[in-house]
Amino acid sequence: MFKKGKVPHTYVIVFAIIVISAILTWIIPPGKYVKESKIVNGVETKVMTYYPENMLPAIYELKVKSEPQTWQVFSALFKGFVRQSSIIAFILIIGGAFWIMNQSKAIDVAIFRFLKFVKKLEHNKLMGSMGVDNLIIVLVMLMFSVFGTVFGMSEETIAFAIIFIPLSISMGYDSIVGVCMVYVGAHLGFAASVLNPFTVGIAQGLAEIPLFSGVEYRIFSWLIINIVGIAFVLRYAHKIKRNPSSSPLYQEDEYWRKQEVSDDDKIEYYTPKSAWFVYAMVVFSMVGFSWAYPESSLKVGLDVIKVYILPILTLIFIGLGFFSLRKSVHYFILLLLAYTVILLIVGVMAYEWYVMEIATLFLALGLASGLAINKTANELAKLFLEGVNDISSAGIVVGLAGGIIVILENGGIIDSIMFGLSKSMNDFGDYASVATMYAIQTILNVVIPSGSAKAAITMPIMAPFSDLIGVSRQATVMTFLLGDGFTNMLTPTSGVLIGVLGVARIPYAKWFKWAWPMILILFIVGLLLLIPTVTMKLNGF
Repeated sequence: MFKKGKVPHTYVIVFAIIVISAILTWIIPPGKYVKESKIVNGVETKVMTYYPENMLPAIYELKVKSEPQTWQVFSALFKGFVRQSSIIAFILIIGGAFWIMNQSKAIDVAIFRFLKFVKKLEHNKLMGSMGVDNLIIVLVMLMFSVFGTVFGMSEETIAFAIIFIPLSISMGYDSIVGVCMVYVGAHLGFAASVLNPFTVGIAQGLAEIPLFSGVEYRIFSWLIINIVGIAFVLRYAHKIKRNPSSSPLYQEDEYWRKQEVSDDDKIEYYTPKSAWFVYAMVVFSMVGFSWAYPESSLKVGLDVIKVYILPILTLIFIGLGFFSLRKSVHYFILLLLAYTVILLIVGVMAYEWYVMEIATLFLALGLASGLAINKTANELAKLFLEGVNDISSAGIVVGLAGGIIVILENGGIIDSIMFGLSKSMNDFGDYASVATMYAIQTILNVVIPSGSAKAAITMPIMAPFSDLIGVSRQATVMTFLLGDGFTNMLTPTSGVLIGVLGVARIPYAKWFKWAWPMILILFIVGLLLLIPTVTMKLNGF
């Protein structure tokens, strides 16, 4: 079935994992955690209680019964697409929108100008000694890490990968470095969350400790994890810079190398009348939104900062848009792209935007870019479909990966796996228990890649258990955060990872081979960072 030495296709790997998951449903007895009201120290509280097969109390209508999966491995493929439909739609819309925007050559102009600027910096002795390329990688990864640690950027990295991979190739690196700048950067921050409401907020709330407390040690952990992760990426990037053919993706990256950035003298700088029409429409829309939402409440941890951000952005856009169009439509489209990113951040932090709103924003960007370069409605439709077709393989992989979770859920064994793992801690000491909780959270992240969902299941169980063994609940939250973050960059059940790899055209097997040493190092670093939470008196712990 498999040729010796030949790496299996990503589809084959995902389907094999689905089959293995189905086999586990025949071996592991099903069970379920349910919330029950109990009196604890005279106070009524909700606790999670595990019930094995057919043992749920009569008050619960849902009964757990053994449902070993067989032919369902095939229906799981369909259900996986349904489960991951929002991310699949997001990927397809992003692909179509960027395909339209790329017709303007605006990204080519940006990359060319950026590389020209970098070459100038290389003549500076201080910058030259630091390594300009290294500085760029570090700054970009830190920027996305801040996004990940503050508001949990994850799905959004799929869109940014399309921008930074061509930049990485143009700088003499490969698509892995491009993915690292965006996706790995964001997930280093996600793993060491400082103010992320979707992980820290939910986990601490369920552990019944003050929200976002213990922030000082989490900031320290964020710094350490970023230093280790970025150093690993820089070491690899230096190797590829010296010998591009040493990249494991040298052949796959031919797709990106063929899309060479146009030379400056080959780009026609112009501003059609249609671009001024788009400028007027965008200004009109932004004025309307500024009127409807004059004040935005940006949520940063527990703090809410009220700012007249939309009116301010509108006034700035009016000025910058006018001067960009006086120069060329390319700069105007780049301004639209920059504003799309800014509005994405505002939308996520102030209005709880998710993939639907973000996809809508990028679709508007694509259509506005196409109209600005005087494309007709039929031409826009054709370009959009070409973009969707070009990126469709990424959406298919995401749907297939969703089938893994479907099998585990239908077999009723996710909660059973967690219960069995948690029982293993009964006879351990303080540090061994924390280390075991960390390992359990890491293992569970393979079958429950959603941080908020895993927090809802595990924290009501882990937090009371930490009281029994004399470990602070804050330490338990740290085990959850670190255990939740690192394996997101490796598990095939993560729709975001599979989506980013699909967009980057990186086979999962090659990514796994490259990434597992980094994940192992980060896992060990995370384990070392947990030691002070047990042995030292930390603020908030």
